[in-house]
Amino acid sequence: QVQLVESGGGSVQTGGSLRLSCVVSGDTFSGRCFGWFRQPPGKEREQVASISSRTGATHYALSVQGRFTVSRDDSKNTVFLELSSLQPEDTAMYYCAASSVSYCDGGLLPAPYYNYQGQGTQVTVSS
Repeated sequence: QVQLVESGGGSVQTGGSLRLSCVVSGDTFSGRCFGWFRQPPGKEREQVASISSRTGATHYALSVQGRFTVSRDDSKNTVFLELSSLQPEDTAMYYCAASSVSYCDGGLLPAPYYNYQGQGTQVTVSS
């Protein structure tokens, strides 16, 4: 079993920044793909970024490319998502997810391949 705990969400104004963290425990950190998803109120969940813990390869949804950055700290078993130039449409619950798949270098890993998800952290952007 893998446990994921997100933190770092909050309320910011348009143009602001946040850094989300996802601490991973319970099973090996290495050899997995990790993803960040978000779900705005009343809308479907969207994957915004992924990172391979094996190669460090990263991928982003077009909606966040150039504004969000995903990274990892192997020594702390933590995955990060840095959000910048935030807009009201970025308001959502943000979730970290882990996969047993080790290869995700070719693009965003399809959602069904993620086996575990955290409880989420809320990001609210006001204009």
